[in-house]
Amino acid sequence: MWQTAAAQQSKQQAHIQQRENYEFDNDIPRYVEQLKQELTYPMAWGNSPIRNFKKWKKAARQTVFQCMMTPPRRATAWNMEVLGEEQRDGYRAQKIAFNINAYSRITAYLLIPDGKGPFPAINALHDHGGHLFIGKEKMIRPFMVTREVTDDADTWAKQLYDGQYMGDYLARHGYVVFSMDAPMWGERGRREGVDRNRYDIIAGNMMMLGRDLSAFMTYDDLAATDFLAQLPCVDAERIGCVGCSMGGYRAWMLSALSDHIKAGASICWMINTDAQLTKRYGRREYGGFANCIPALRQYLDYPHIASLACPKAMLFINGRKDHLFPLPGVEQAFDEMHRVWKSQQADSNLVTELWDIPHSCGIPVQERTLTFFDTTLKK
Repeated sequence: MWQTAAAQQSKQQAHIQQRENYEFDNDIPRYVEQLKQELTYPMAWGNSPIRNFKKWKKAARQTVFQCMMTPPRRATAWNMEVLGEEQRDGYRAQKIAFNINAYSRITAYLLIPDGKGPFPAINALHDHGGHLFIGKEKMIRPFMVTREVTDDADTWAKQLYDGQYMGDYLARHGYVVFSMDAPMWGERGRREGVDRNRYDIIAGNMMMLGRDLSAFMTYDDLAATDFLAQLPCVDAERIGCVGCSMGGYRAWMLSALSDHIKAGASICWMINTDAQLTKRYGRREYGGFANCIPALRQYLDYPHIASLACPKAMLFINGRKDHLFPLPGVEQAFDEMHRVWKSQQADSNLVTELWDIPHSCGIPVQERTLTFFDTTLKK
């Protein structure tokens, strides 16, 4: 009797109420193609009436910042504190605390090569993965944490990075490497614990306050790069950034908006909106509010924003087997960016590559990224 009742209750809970008529299908509006036809991207280079490239960059950047809504107030001082340190193979690992903005004092990892600096530096930007329990620990092997965090980080490194922590790999080859948690990840998460479903609710509550959670992530990446540039161990003229997946999105956003960044590497995150949101590929955006900036599509598409990094050195790698980014949209985005770099006689600075890989950043990709940074930041 109990088993029968339990089975009936489970069946009732599994039932989804549906109406005959509906307006949304596969998480996007049925009229998605009509909406996309109305996107003309008037601030894109070539679409904008501004013909001077420097003036266009200034105006287009301002448009991006306006859509990012009100920024967090800047901290009056960084007040960096070294919480702990350990010697590793060719570099020191520090766990630090500092004021990322006027509201939040956060922890981060800093890897400093052995020898005499200042050194070139990399802001290592972690991924999304629908996995919020760890953030910076996805990029740098953690210490001063619980065994649960260490085990989780090791598992994640095996899953997405071939078992190699990308930050540690770059530090062994002579780079200062910095990594912090984005808002909602790691030590910047919910007091109640990890719940992916709450991310969008929190993002909505932030919008009620006139702020954008995704923009706060980018604002913090900008502030963290400013912080990195003033460290005595860092050569402020040789700073780059790298990330995979959401970290790849963060990398080209940061490269587009920060003058401190001289070279950026984005792995497995480039597309145009036409291919990102369409029934042709059964696609919709899985990141939710992680890369949602209000009204920005009314002015610029993803490759247009990334083109604000021109004429900097940029590396984009996407996977032909990456189901998150349909290949036609990736190729169109790459073509759009090359058009911009070519217009500034800087196309040799833009490297776009398609690999026979899924959504991942394995050892061969990390080796390619190191070669790119050695060419652009060490020469």
